[in-house]
Amino acid sequence: MAAGGDLPHDLYTFVIEAASGIQYGFWGCVAAGATFKTLGRTPTPQGRAVITRHLHELNDAEVRVNAIYFDWRAGRPTPLDRELDAMLSRWRALADGDQLVLPWPIHDAETDRRQRSRRS
Repeated sequence: MAAGGDLPHDLYTFVIEAASGIQYGFWGCVAAGATFKTLGRTPTPQGRAVITRHLHELNDAEVRVNAIYFDWRAGRPTPLDRELDAMLSRWRALADGDQLVLPWPIHDAETDRRQRSRRS
């Protein structure tokens, strides 16, 4: 458990959503085609539709992400300490001009349908 503090907001959001399996948080919505002004994208009807369709999940994800991040930052244990500590190390190791490229776990519609039907 480390007290971080140097991870940019979008990066810790990515780490927490991916590691928690949050499918339609901020980054999952972006992967699904959502357009957010904060990313320098002009909102499109299709992008707004993704946000509307997943608004509840998006809002829930923000609450979950912030709870985990602020506990981690304060040095309180979280289920994602290892992932956040590792990303903080990677982030701090970047030299000027370096890039950090992370793959987003893509969920396909057929897998999602099967998982939903198993829960029913």
